[in-house]
Amino acid sequence: MTNAEQIVLDEQDFVDEDDDDEFVTQSVVKPVPRISIEVFCENPDTGVVIQRAGEDRRLAKAHVTVHMGGIPAAVKYYRDTGTPSLIIVETMEGGETLFKQLGALAEVCDAGTKVVIVGHLNDITLYREMIRQGVNEYLVAPLSPIQIVDSVARLYADPDAPPIGRSIVFIGARGGVGSSTLAHNVSWCISEEMREDVTLVDMDLPFGTAGLDFNQDPVQGVAEALMQPERLDDVLLDRLLVKCTERLSIFGAPGTLDRDDELLAESCEAVIDSVRETCPCVVIDMPHIWSRWSRQTLLNADEIVITATPDLASLRNTKNYLDLLKKQRTNDAAPHVVLNQVRMPKRPEIPAEDFAEAIEQEPTLLLPFNPTLFGTASNNGQMLQEIDPKNKTTDAVRHLSTLVTGRHAVVEKKKGLLSGLLGKKG
Repeated sequence: MTNAEQIVLDEQDFVDEDDDDEFVTQSVVKPVPRISIEVFCENPDTGVVIQRAGEDRRLAKAHVTVHMGGIPAAVKYYRDTGTPSLIIVETMEGGETLFKQLGALAEVCDAGTKVVIVGHLNDITLYREMIRQGVNEYLVAPLSPIQIVDSVARLYADPDAPPIGRSIVFIGARGGVGSSTLAHNVSWCISEEMREDVTLVDMDLPFGTAGLDFNQDPVQGVAEALMQPERLDDVLLDRLLVKCTERLSIFGAPGTLDRDDELLAESCEAVIDSVRETCPCVVIDMPHIWSRWSRQTLLNADEIVITATPDLASLRNTKNYLDLLKKQRTNDAAPHVVLNQVRMPKRPEIPAEDFAEAIEQEPTLLLPFNPTLFGTASNNGQMLQEIDPKNKTTDAVRHLSTLVTGRHAVVEKKKGLLSGLLGKKG
């Protein structure tokens, strides 16, 4: 076995330094419907935070307008115009003055308008009295953009609707970097080792490999759903899914060349949302193409994993992805970057340190070039965990699974497992 096959992760890349092995991811928030939100601030900093919240992907359908002047300005404004779906007002007041202002605001509010108060007093008695008087939510400043997004989303969430599943998008920096293989193995790990229901959606209609990797017969699956997304109810979805294990289902691609229609972004979003309503974890395996639907699917994801190899094309494309995502997803955590096929024999490559410096982000994982392990799994229609559950690459896939799900993970620290970038022969 060559040194290239022995590459493992450095400890700082693999586990948290505090050793609690608890990985926290952002909560899953259902997008807010098409509503109008008007905000009246007293503090300019609050206005800036709410503006940032208004740019969030989960508020993409909402129209947010920010004014200054607090509750008095809102009362004056709505004497001459109708009120929107939601009013957010900031106040520095408390006690009798605050409730007198709220009474004046109530007189000019239309029926059905929701009101959120941003205050500067952390007082449970004040909170209870405002809720009793009809205020929908009270938030204590200073706020973060995601607090605003969470609060607005909760106001418009259907209490009887099931929680929406987490969407995890895997995309390659270029073709052939192993993104699909990683997506399939993470899906299997989440379902079989974390015991959580997973649906793997293969979005590469002509060339998807989910059916091959899991040794399943290809079906129309996701292609049929995308052609008529309005027909996708629970009964049809159950018929189109392939049950791979007790907890893992595959929404497979046909893997044929008889379709050449461009997918619609709206259709893709509708199908993925339908799947998320039925499953707590949805892994989306994206083809290496760039179009309106692929861009929108990427931007809408709860978690993103970009797989790259240590070459110039991957570096450029990864940097382009990260620049776009940082600009469009200002309130989301950075995507995970996996540097795959590291130290392939006789291939010149960009060192991991230089790659990280160029993309301005440390890779989440460094995976070795290991053709024996991956080739055996692919030819057998099995996952890495089934072929060699104790392999260091398999452990790295487990670690990535904990990161994208936020589930508690216990990583066994064995001698040699985290010994550095280059392992020793043994």
